Amino acid sequence: MKIVHACEKTIPIECDLRNARVDFSEMTATVVAVATDQFRDGRRVVGYAFNSFGRYACGGPLRERFIPRLLAAPPSDLLDPDTQRLDPPRVATALLRREKAGAHAERSMAVGTLELALWDAAAKLEGRPLYQVLASRYGVAGAGRPRAIACYAGGGFYKPTDDRARLRDEIQGYLDAGYRDVKIKAGGLPLAQDLARIESALALLHDGSRLALDASCAFDRDSALAYARAVAPYGLRWLEEPCDPADFDTYRAVSEQYPGMLAGGENLYSKEEAENFLRYGPAPHRVVLQPDPPLAYGIGEFHRMVRLAGRHGVPAAHIMPHGGNLMSLHVAAGLGLGGAESYPGLFGAFGGFGREVAIADGHASLPAAPGIGFEEQPELYRIFAALPANP
Repeated sequence: MKIVHACEKTIPIECDLRNARVDFSEMTATVVAVATDQFRDGRRVVGYAFNSFGRYACGGPLRERFIPRLLAAPPSDLLDPDTQRLDPPRVATALLRREKAGAHAERSMAVGTLELALWDAAAKLEGRPLYQVLASRYGVAGAGRPRAIACYAGGGFYKPTDDRARLRDEIQGYLDAGYRDVKIKAGGLPLAQDLARIESALALLHDGSRLALDASCAFDRDSALAYARAVAPYGLRWLEEPCDPADFDTYRAVSEQYPGMLAGGENLYSKEEAENFLRYGPAPHRVVLQPDPPLAYGIGEFHRMVRLAGRHGVPAAHIMPHGGNLMSLHVAAGLGLGGAESYPGLFGAFGGFGREVAIADGHASLPAAPGIGFEEQPELYRIFAALPANP
């Protein structure tokens, strides 16, 4: 088996949402296609992926380093020596052979996005949905069975006008669509206004354990502690990223004073960064860990994070991939994790799960299409299909 072509393209997300730190008006994403020399049902096997959102496109490193290395890789860098199957983590290791340690965000997204596209191709070659391939490869008992997994709606971004009314309509829409639990943005308004948003959400959800807050790294130490004290009485599902992801001291301080769960990890891009977060940051037994697979070197590195989290006492039920897309849904299901998030109706073609996935009673069904299943997201697949994926 050979990789015969690979390409990338920068796509604008085009939305007017904002969190506590940034707006998304200029946000871009990278889409990639990786074509093999293999055919199934008369069609060339091509793997697709994108680099999730919240970070900008990563086309430069892909064009300049990683796609040329991928195309030049010998079969020994691509295939498992025992099974002769395409081995995406093995490929990622080969792509990093000439890279120095550290500075992960500069390249972790480029490598991770390619690695996800290779997993899409690998699962298509086996004729199975990706979550089943992951469960088999990583030996996760029971994770390969078709089932529904817990899934919450991520949203509640700040809107330019009439924020609370639109927030109520948005949450009601999630409930009508079958979601039970919701995460909204926090920390982007004066405290009194943020608390009013929380209470508007709880008027519909009726239970603080069904609402999570994402502060998007908004606070310094004193502000984080004050905010945590203010929201503690609501008994929320979790408080996410109250401070900079590398500010372990503030994370630890909030964890010591806030009685609930703290969440973080979408801005951790390697197992070393996750190790430091769990060692020096919040108490591991009250952490929800949320790495984003294509932003963090891919599924192979994500699995390494899962294993080290277990050594720190973080149960698999408290690991939920960030991303709100099919890639993260497959990872959560295939590795037997606590659930996934979803971005229904947000981020244009990149949001949601597609027509194969149904939401009911706070759970998402799993897709049946081989690979990741982007072909079942027509608007997004049109973007992929326009790439020059054939040599």
